[in-house]
Amino acid sequence: MLLYMSSSHEETPSTPLHSVSVAGVVVREDGRVLTIRRADNGTWEPPGGVLELSESPEDGVRREVYEETGIKVHVERLTGVYKHTSRAIVALVFRCRPEGGHEELSDESTAVEWLTPDEITHCMREVFAVRVTDALTASDPHVRSHDGRKVISTGT
Repeated sequence: MLLYMSSSHEETPSTPLHSVSVAGVVVREDGRVLTIRRADNGTWEPPGGVLELSESPEDGVRREVYEETGIKVHVERLTGVYKHTSRAIVALVFRCRPEGGHEELSDESTAVEWLTPDEITHCMREVFAVRVTDALTASDPHVRSHDGRKVISTGT
């Protein structure tokens, strides 16, 4: 008997789903960088969050930075793409410059500060400090993966 059809259904591997987030490395003329201390975990990070389905990455950065800090920004360029391997989050990081507004706390931040690059390397976890460093120094976007704490691979 030749079987060419089967009544059993072979399970198809599920398509990986990733969340896309955006963050803005906002740099003032004096070289200080806009940062927030997150309300949920107390860590210092560049402002950012989940990209909404209906918005462009640049619009998402403008929205997230304003919502979390009260600062309006001009998005200059993409500086990096970062993948959190265990949580399936891809973060697009953009270098920005401030265009107005004033520092305000939000439900998501317990502090909003303009830090120097040296202060950033001391108070941010590696996975966030490297994003700021990349935005300050690189002319081409970096592509990196991390496990939530440490960078595990680097690209250009």
